Amino acid sequence: MGTPALRKAVKNACKVAAPPPDLTISQWADQNRRLSSEASAEPGQWMTDRAEYQRGIMEAISDPSVETVVVKTSAQVGKTECILNAVGYYVDQDPSPIMVVMPTERDAETWSKDRFAPMARDTPCLRGKLSDPKSRDGSNKILHKKFGGGHLTIVGANAPSGLAMRPIRILLCDEVDRYPASAGAEGDPVNLAKKRTVTFWNRKMVMVSTPTIKGVSRIDAAWEESDKRRYWVPCPDCGEHQILRWEQVRWDKDATGKHLPESAHYVCEQCGTLWKDAKRGGAIRLGEWRAEKPFAKIAGFHLNEIYSPWVKLEEMVRTFLSAKEHGEEAMKTFINTSLGEVFEIRGEAPEWERIYNRREEYPIGVVPEGGLFLTAGADVQRDRIEVEVIAWGRKRESWSLDYRVLHGDTAKTGVWNKLSAMLEERFPHTETGAGMMIDRMAVDSGYATQQVYAWSRTAPLGRVMPIKGVDKSRFPIQGPSDVEVKIGKRKRKRGAKLWTVCGPVFKAELYGDLRKDPPEEEEEFPPGYCHFPQYDPEYFKQLTAEQAVTRVKKNGFAVIEWQKTRERNEALDCRVYARAAAEYDLVRLTERVARNKERKLEENAKENNKDGLAKTKRSLSLPETEADTSSRWADPILSDDPWL
Repeated sequence: MGTPALRKAVKNACKVAAPPPDLTISQWADQNRRLSSEASAEPGQWMTDRAEYQRGIMEAISDPSVETVVVKTSAQVGKTECILNAVGYYVDQDPSPIMVVMPTERDAETWSKDRFAPMARDTPCLRGKLSDPKSRDGSNKILHKKFGGGHLTIVGANAPSGLAMRPIRILLCDEVDRYPASAGAEGDPVNLAKKRTVTFWNRKMVMVSTPTIKGVSRIDAAWEESDKRRYWVPCPDCGEHQILRWEQVRWDKDATGKHLPESAHYVCEQCGTLWKDAKRGGAIRLGEWRAEKPFAKIAGFHLNEIYSPWVKLEEMVRTFLSAKEHGEEAMKTFINTSLGEVFEIRGEAPEWERIYNRREEYPIGVVPEGGLFLTAGADVQRDRIEVEVIAWGRKRESWSLDYRVLHGDTAKTGVWNKLSAMLEERFPHTETGAGMMIDRMAVDSGYATQQVYAWSRTAPLGRVMPIKGVDKSRFPIQGPSDVEVKIGKRKRKRGAKLWTVCGPVFKAELYGDLRKDPPEEEEEFPPGYCHFPQYDPEYFKQLTAEQAVTRVKKNGFAVIEWQKTRERNEALDCRVYARAAAEYDLVRLTERVARNKERKLEENAKENNKDGLAKTKRSLSLPETEADTSSRWADPILSDDPWL
C-alpha cells in the first residue's frame, strides 16, 4: 500500500474510532435531519426554531440527569417528530437498545413504514448505519432493525410478547392514553415495557400522549408526578411572560350574533393588546420553559394548539364552535386534542326535580316549532316494549314528543304489530300542520334478540336499527354488521343488520345537556337543550337513574363505569337509543339541510290541506289517558340489558 493510500486509510479509521461530537438532540436534528415530502408538509432541512418549544423537550431527552420525560400535549405540535429525532440521535450519536411502543401492532407497522423509514432514508448520517431493508440477513425488518452498538424494536402495546422480549436502554412510548388497560393477561403495558430498562443505569423513558379522561388518563397521572413545565411567552408589547390559555382567545360577532371565526386573535392577559397569528408566532419563538415543581428526575411538559405554528386561531375557533353544537363527545375531542387537557366527566346525575320543574306546556304528540326530524328509541323487555319519540332541531335541540309502553309478550307478534303501527303514525307539526313520521327507530336487541332481528326485516328499509350496547368504543356508533336470523327452523346468516352503540358516550352527553339552563328572554336555547312536556315525576327519575363512577381494577388501572342508582332506568335507555338513531342526521344537519327540511314540511302541509287531511293527522297522536299513564311504569323485569 502506497503512502497516500495508507494516509487515507488511517484517516478513515480515525473517523470511525473518534467519538461523536457532544450534541443535544435538537442540535443533531438541526445539523442532520432531513424532512421527507411524503411525511411532512414542510420538507427539507429540520429547523428547531420553527417550533422553538420543541428544543426544551428534546434537550431533556438527551440530558443525562433526566430519567423520564413526560409530554402531555394537544395534536399538531410536532410530538411525533421529537420522538423520531430522539431515535435518529441515539442511532447515530449514542448507539443503544431502543424500543418504540405504539398503541397497537398495526400502529407500530405504520409508524415504521411511514415515519421512520423516510427519515432513515433521507437523513445522510443514518443511511450507512442501518442495514439495507432488502438485505437477506434479516437485520432490517419492519419492526426490528439492527445497527452498530444497538437495535431498534417497534412494538404494539397490545402485544405482551413484544414488550417482554429484550433489555432496553431507551424507551419511547407514544400515545400512551390509547394503550389497552392490559397487554393480554400480563398487566399494564407501560409497566411491562419499563421493566425492560432496569438493567441500565443510564436508562431513559419518554411518555408522550394527548390526554383523555380525568382519573383514567395515563399521561395526566405521569404529568402530575413530574416537575410540570409550562411554556411561558413574552407579550410583544408589554414584555410580560404568560402561559397561553384558551380563555384569552377571542373573536367577534356580527350584528345578528353570528360568530366570526376569521376575526380570532389572542389577548394579552397583562396589557390587553391583541395578537394576530403572525404576532403570536413571533412571541412563541421567544418563550421559555418554567417548572412548577422541584425536579426529581422526571421532566414534564405541557402544550396546547395555541403554541403550534401550524394551527391558526381561526381553525381552533371553528373547531370549538362545531364541538359546542355536536355535543359532549365532540367537546371532549376538542379539550383533549386541541387544548391538551383531560376531559372531566360529570358523572353525578342531574337533579330530577330541577328538570321536572322546567317542563313546558306543549301537547304530547305534537312537534313544536323547530323540530325537523323524528327518531325513536325502543327498550325491549319480557312483557312490554317502552318507546320514546323525540323531535330534533338545529344544534341538537330536542323535544320529547311521547313516551309509551306497549304491553304484550315480546315472544309473540302482537306487541311487535303495535311497534310497526308507531312507524306508520304521523305526528303533526305545530306550525305547518304537516304530518311527520319517525325517520329512524333504534331497538335494543339485548332481550328477545331474534324477535328484534326478525321484526327489523319487516320494517321499511333504513328506518329501523337493531342495536347492541357496548361500554367502550372508539366511536359512538359502529356498523352495520350482518347477523344471523332464525326464522322458524331456518337460519339466514346475513338476515339482519346490527349497530353497536357506546352508551356511556351518549349518557355523558345527555347529562351535560340536562344541566343546561333555559335562556334569558329573546336569547337562543343553548346547543343540545332538552325540552320536555308534562310528564310525571317517574319519567324524570328514570332519566337520571345512573351515575358515572371511577373504579380501580385489580391491576391498578382506573376505569369509568356507569352504575344504576335506582332499579328502573328504562327512560334513560330509550333516550340513549333515540339519540343514537339521530346521530347520522345530526352530523349532517347543516343550515342548508335544515332549510330544505323546513321547505319540505311546508310543501307537505299544503298537500295535506288540499286533501283535507290536516285535522285528521293532528288527531292521530293524542295525550294518554289516566289509565294509560298509570300503566306506563310497570313492575321491573330483570333482563339481559346491555346498558346495565
